Amino acid sequence: MSFKSFFHKHKEPEKPAEKGLRIKLRFLGAAENVTGSRHLLEFDGTRILIDCGLFQEREYLGRNWEDFGFDPASLDAVLLTHAHLDHCGLLPKLVKEGFTGQVYCTKATSELAQIVLLDSGKIQEEDAEYKRKRHKRAEYTPPRPVEPLYTMEEAQACFEQFRPVRYRKLFRLGPGVEASFHEAGHILGASVIQIRLCLNGVCRTILYTGDLGRVGKPILRDPEIIEQADYVLVESTYGDREHHDIENTKHQLEEAVNRTWEAGGNLVVPSFSIERSQEVLYYMNELLMEDRIPHIMTFLDSPMAVRVTRVFEDHPELYDQEMAELVRNDESPFSFKGLKLVESTRESKAINHIKGTIMIIAGSGMCTGGRIKHHLVNNISRPESTILFVGYQAHGTLGRRIVDGEPEVRILGKTFEVKASVVQAHGFSAHADRKEILTWLQNLKNKPRKVFVIHGERDNAHQFRDYLAEQTGWDVMVPKYRDEVIID
Repeated sequence: MSFKSFFHKHKEPEKPAEKGLRIKLRFLGAAENVTGSRHLLEFDGTRILIDCGLFQEREYLGRNWEDFGFDPASLDAVLLTHAHLDHCGLLPKLVKEGFTGQVYCTKATSELAQIVLLDSGKIQEEDAEYKRKRHKRAEYTPPRPVEPLYTMEEAQACFEQFRPVRYRKLFRLGPGVEASFHEAGHILGASVIQIRLCLNGVCRTILYTGDLGRVGKPILRDPEIIEQADYVLVESTYGDREHHDIENTKHQLEEAVNRTWEAGGNLVVPSFSIERSQEVLYYMNELLMEDRIPHIMTFLDSPMAVRVTRVFEDHPELYDQEMAELVRNDESPFSFKGLKLVESTRESKAINHIKGTIMIIAGSGMCTGGRIKHHLVNNISRPESTILFVGYQAHGTLGRRIVDGEPEVRILGKTFEVKASVVQAHGFSAHADRKEILTWLQNLKNKPRKVFVIHGERDNAHQFRDYLAEQTGWDVMVPKYRDEVIID
């Protein structure tokens, strides 16, 4: 049953809230910061956690080790918007500490999250081992043993709790509690979540955007229009700005490729494995078909991005019309001439010995780990090379320091001068900007009782709150970390 038909069938006259209708929201992450998404909803004995993400900003990394602020065993369910690490990355810890319920998400999100969490578990193990060796060399005894946040085995253990749900399918979470997922247009399988809470004939609808995508982006369909919400939790990652249009983004890539080709350097693209890497390939494919760039060798140097790309290929039902047409015509952006998918470490190292201009797309997107660091070491001090950033760079990350223009940066324990050209293409972002979010929210047919602005750095969130309130006249607030709000 669709939400539209559900609302029509169950439409009741507005009633004053009775004493029993009491909804508690706790903002346990992505509150005045971008990452660590975690929001607890409590209603009439039912406890639902919306997302369970990893904090990635340097100043907040310690929060990943703190207690959740609730007993994981007390949760009835987790609703997962999408597979980015800052939304799903603490699920293994949640399960390890007692959660035994279901993790509801789309099928594509389930498949991608399993790839992401296994990779994260591996990184956690490697980081812990590296620290132990460093302490041993320094003859330092830490106050407590160095252990990974969770292991690959612990990541694997949470997979059996994933329960895929189709878009727009209404499902029950508890007495008077139902939810549905709707296309967010952010990454493959990403969802906007609509939750309906009813008690004693009084109903309220909560809308959670997760990360909201942009209209007109390649590969995926646009965000689905939602018309009903009493309360809204809305992201604000780019709440302080408006992006360039899609054609301008494509032009930025064209200029970066051509400039680097003429200079004789390499084009290095730090990129997130999910969606961003595939989107860069999409534009490269178009530019090549339109003969706007030279035919350079392009390396997708990320085992995870390669696995993710295969998941993309397995879900053509989620493509937009243009992408579906490319696939039908055997012009898939995941198989154009000159594209090499690199998985082994040996192949990755061999890239550095290739003469002439090449393009290297590698993770991580914020340069916090992975193979991108090795490619930066080989290119960041070369004036003829270009570092092209195609995604958000969180405060404190290596990517942010490069984008902010620091003349020297430390990579893999050594200091390098930044002599390469640095380009940031905001239009690649999978996040809607402030105007796009506003336009999407204005599809609501009713005035929300309250809007909570989350998923944005402090200044961005507060600027977006002011912008949204000014444009709509709605009641808008920015919750702080671990704030608790009672709504009815």
